[in-house]
Amino acid sequence: MVNNLSRNKENELIMMSLYTCLTRVSIGDEFSVEETLEGVFEMPYEDIPVFSKEIIIKSLSHINEIIPVFQEHMPKWKFSRLNKVAQAILLMSYTNYKLVGDIDKVVVINTAVKLAKLYLDNDEYKFINAILDNVL
Repeated sequence: MVNNLSRNKENELIMMSLYTCLTRVSIGDEFSVEETLEGVFEMPYEDIPVFSKEIIIKSLSHINEIIPVFQEHMPKWKFSRLNKVAQAILLMSYTNYKLVGDIDKVVVINTAVKLAKLYLDNDEYKFINAILDNVL
């Protein structure tokens, strides 16, 4: 199957996949990452873009290294208390910039802000923008 996802749609599906995984972990639900991605992307795992799988798998496998980096820049907040959508946006942004690389910081932040404006309340995009500007 040919992948016709725009980069914006792909980023949205990455965020949704991470959100789903984070939510399932938080309620102690066992799940398969492959099956979760197939459900969110609505396609067989082998047809999901490699970029998407790389961001999601690296975000989840490095989560215990990534969260302390954010926590260091949020002394009045706990990462675990953030909205799961905000957590997903921050994780995917960090992974995209630091672990996958070869992308401009401004592009990563703009993508995160766009997703935050779509999925988070009111001015929460400002928090996403500020924290990513400090962390990346």
